[in-house]
Amino acid sequence: MFQPITDLIPHRPPFLFIDEVVDHSETTLTARRRWRAEEDFYSGHYPSSPITPGVLLCEAVFQAGAAFMSLQAQAEGAEPGAGIPLLAKISDVRFRHPVYPGDEVFIDVVKKEAMGGFTMMSGQVKKGDGTRVLTVSFAVAWKVPESN
Repeated sequence: MFQPITDLIPHRPPFLFIDEVVDHSETTLTARRRWRAEEDFYSGHYPSSPITPGVLLCEAVFQAGAAFMSLQAQAEGAEPGAGIPLLAKISDVRFRHPVYPGDEVFIDVVKKEAMGGFTMMSGQVKKGDGTRVLTVSFAVAWKVPESN
């Protein structure tokens, strides 16, 4: 069992879009998220036919990347919550299938390379049945707050 997401990343509801980490290795992380029908954004994002906004699906990937980096920092001796993820670049986003209220998705991130303080990653979202929802490439910097 992994740490609660709120111990890994600074995001909090209503802007927390991963429920738990289900797998992790030196170069990968898989998280899970169930999109709940009562979430406020569904009331305005196509009210007669609600659909999960693509930007929030991307944010779920970025949060999974942040959780990966937090676990990596802890493996190197950092205290939990000792850093803040800063998104530096987004590219090659491809949306393939919609996500509806009630859908459960799995979010996979893969570390490609790290250089100059940035970690380049790729991510994807798949529904529980394996249907690919989106793919994206991105870069994250892990910022350790300066002490006062």
